[in-house]
Amino acid sequence: MSQQFASDNNAGLCPEALAALISANGEGHATGYGDDDWTERAGAGIRALFGSDCQVFFVFGGTAANALALAHICRPYHAVIAHAESHVATDEAGAPGFFSGGAPTLTADTPLAKLTPGAVERLATAGRGVHSVKPRALSLTQATEMGTVYAPDELHALTAVARRLGLKVHMDGARFANAVAALGCSPADLSWRAGVDVLSFGGVKNGLAAGEAVVFFDASLADEFAWRVKQAGQLNSKMRLVAAPWVGLLENDVWLRNARHANAMARRLAESIAKVEGVRLMAPVESNGVFVELGAQVQDRLRRKGWRFYAWGPAGCRLMCAWDTTPETVDRFASDLAAAV
Repeated sequence: MSQQFASDNNAGLCPEALAALISANGEGHATGYGDDDWTERAGAGIRALFGSDCQVFFVFGGTAANALALAHICRPYHAVIAHAESHVATDEAGAPGFFSGGAPTLTADTPLAKLTPGAVERLATAGRGVHSVKPRALSLTQATEMGTVYAPDELHALTAVARRLGLKVHMDGARFANAVAALGCSPADLSWRAGVDVLSFGGVKNGLAAGEAVVFFDASLADEFAWRVKQAGQLNSKMRLVAAPWVGLLENDVWLRNARHANAMARRLAESIAKVEGVRLMAPVESNGVFVELGAQVQDRLRRKGWRFYAWGPAGCRLMCAWDTTPETVDRFASDLAAAV
């Protein structure tokens, strides 16, 4: 398949991650289930990256990372507060509720896929005591499902409300690297320093093949999480082959370079197509996603030309750039869009 804009999941492994995987595979036998040097190096690299003595666990994918982290916070009568467009609410097939034994998700459809302190407080205080589920966790997506990002002051405002209301804070960081690259902050400034208790740190959309990291900054929340990972079928017996690509991604800040490139390609794409008459951007381009309104006929013409992308609402389209998106791919799409219009 040629390069597309349907999803940053469509890209393969970045060279550094692949080289680390090949190196780990070539070393012969190693102890299984994470008791190996590669897993230790990956965990140490994440702790160094965040400047925190955090607890790190590797699972196969993002759904497991989010669902297991939230399930470890919530009992069945608890609830998760999240944005209406978050993966937690719309794209996990009910996994957080399943693994927690029933905890539902309470949502607000605030603009640009970003929760506000007021929306969080309204959801957290709308119940009728013991007759309603008890909000226990606030889940924030960084970068959001519309490619926007929470600045540090926005995170502090949200986590302050969460603390006052007794909520633990989870962050879905499937594109956390893109948010760091966009804001120029340190990973710590967008996580534990901003009041985040546990982060689902995404690597797959940033150049890995499998293996998201669940990072507990509040060590007390991580108690017995290893058993939850095992029970859920997420403990890889050949963990070194999941962890080694993380080492390749972390060393020499490859993770940040990849994210910066994807973000730059999204800006290039937005600038090119915004010049086309009748095209309107639906959200600021702050990370690696471009959301644009295109008529049905225009979308159809683009698809007939071979382009793949997701519909986003009645007339919207989501165009995602990846670590390997080339300027030539961007320019070709912009040219085909202008012709289609």
